[in-house]
Amino acid sequence: MIYAFDTYYYEDYANTVCLAFKDWNSEQESAIFSEKTAITSDYESGAFYKRELPCILNLLDKINLQPGDLIIVDGYVTLDEDGKNGLGGYLYESLGQKYPVIGIAKNGFNSNDPQRRTIYRGESKTPLFLTAKGIDVDAVRPEVERMHGNFRIPTLLKKLDQLTRSGD
Repeated sequence: MIYAFDTYYYEDYANTVCLAFKDWNSEQESAIFSEKTAITSDYESGAFYKRELPCILNLLDKINLQPGDLIIVDGYVTLDEDGKNGLGGYLYESLGQKYPVIGIAKNGFNSNDPQRRTIYRGESKTPLFLTAKGIDVDAVRPEVERMHGNFRIPTLLKKLDQLTRSGD
């Protein structure tokens, strides 16, 4: 199973949603998990994980991960050529390095990271940025390119973003 996570911040709470789907080219999710949590940390430039990681870990308590499962985060797993952790890297460490974590970011990051891949989907001239730990980023790249949907953002990841913003 693949579990994709995203969090959206409102004034007084964070809405974290996870879509579970069977494989990379799934058109629909198998399950939706969500949780509203208090915001425990202000946004800190360069330390985004401090704000979002607790939200994802709380929601993961509702999910029974199995060997072979993959996790996607909206953001980066690694940030630079030294392998500095981003949100996904900290999640990977928090889970005891048992589950591969894949970061699919919409915005660029101004550092050199030889493990970062740029993906163009559909006819978009704007890339997505792919990083990973626990799985070869080059093995994941074609899977992300083939995810369902004709546009830059794959169908299920767009739905995930919409669900986090709906606050429902």
